[in-house]
Amino acid sequence: MRPIVLMSGVWVAGVWACVGSMGIPALAEAVTPPPAVNELKEASAAYAAAFNAGDYAALGNQWTERAELIEGGSRLVGRGAIVDSIKAWRGRHPESTLQVELRDVELVAEPLARVAGVMRFSRAPGEKPVESRFTGVRVKEGDTWRLTESKVTPAHVAALDDLDWMLGTWRGEIVGRSTVEIHYERALGGYAIVGRTTITPKPGVAAVLKDGIESMEIIHADRDAGLIRAWVFDSTGARGEGHFESDGVSFEKVMTGTPSDAVSGKVARWVQVISPTGEGRATTHMVERSIDGVPLPDAEPIHFKKVP
Repeated sequence: MRPIVLMSGVWVAGVWACVGSMGIPALAEAVTPPPAVNELKEASAAYAAAFNAGDYAALGNQWTERAELIEGGSRLVGRGAIVDSIKAWRGRHPESTLQVELRDVELVAEPLARVAGVMRFSRAPGEKPVESRFTGVRVKEGDTWRLTESKVTPAHVAALDDLDWMLGTWRGEIVGRSTVEIHYERALGGYAIVGRTTITPKPGVAAVLKDGIESMEIIHADRDAGLIRAWVFDSTGARGEGHFESDGVSFEKVMTGTPSDAVSGKVARWVQVISPTGEGRATTHMVERSIDGVPLPDAEPIHFKKVP
């Protein structure tokens, strides 16, 4: 546990340690923590209570107007965007509950404090909680300690949980040209998601390959970088790698790779936007495409339905 730093001393387990002229701590009698420490603990407890009650006004009051939240590969800026993201997540997990354990407080200067601790999410009653670490900065505005920035690092095995809605089989259509079927499943003890895609041309439509195109995708959580990474390989010889980003509602795969053997270019770049659009429905859209730096038109969006 890191100490709680206060002016020229350190608050550790209720003991005030003063630094002497030789740099050797001298223990003095135990004293009570400053009022701000208790206020920050109360603010953390109030955050969990607001989340569990679905009180989004109270949750919004926990953040400053231009607060920043970084979680995995996503970065949200502004109170409204953060609350909307939390609301969307709870919409997918309506029985979820949250516990917040504040472990470290550093009072930098009135009214600023660095905080750190552990968040435990349970998606349903009785379910084993998923633990994430957080660090953040709270600033006191009037009588309220608000978060101005927070970084959440999910537990490694739980880092892919926000993509669980993708699991299963999906079917879509590239209008007038081909049908698309995608199947995603968890693999490697839950630490990866593997996807397989088949694009089948419609009768009478010319295709790159007579029997269509197949591709394989591996999605894996990079614990050290705090990113969800993706690798894609297909039967035309094309390949790509990149990472996921999210605004809490939609997901983006930012990819770089090599195009198919039939293309003369060397470096392909694209962004695939993946948007849930309702129960058992989603849309994907390839945008910001280029080969060797030459821009290409955006692809048409593909609308998918989940196969029962």
